[in-house]
Amino acid sequence: MSEDIRLSVKPGMIVRVHQKIKDVNKKGEEKERIQIFEGTILAVKHGTEAGATFTVRKISEGVGVEKIFPIHSPVVTKVEEVRRLRVRQARPYYLRNYNKRLKEVDVQATAKETTKE
Repeated sequence: MSEDIRLSVKPGMIVRVHQKIKDVNKKGEEKERIQIFEGTILAVKHGTEAGATFTVRKISEGVGVEKIFPIHSPVVTKVEEVRRLRVRQARPYYLRNYNKRLKEVDVQATAKETTKE
């Protein structure tokens, strides 16, 4: 599950996005580090074209935080899938104020079904 799944991201997935961050210290030296943002994908826009993006939302200390990541950017080093939720809309913005638990999709079972067909 740790392979790069940039082109197969779907709404309802819970993902870990690894993003390169450049920090500058007081001396003016640049350091590069990887920051991980884990949350639920709310929207995937513009398909697989050059400007394609996906929106990830998480709750941090009781406050909702959303970030928009470009799919084809070198700043995003890796996207790993944690699990999938079953959603019925292409852009489930209702998850912003949704408190109940959603059903989890069994990833192995869906993979077996698609290989049978």
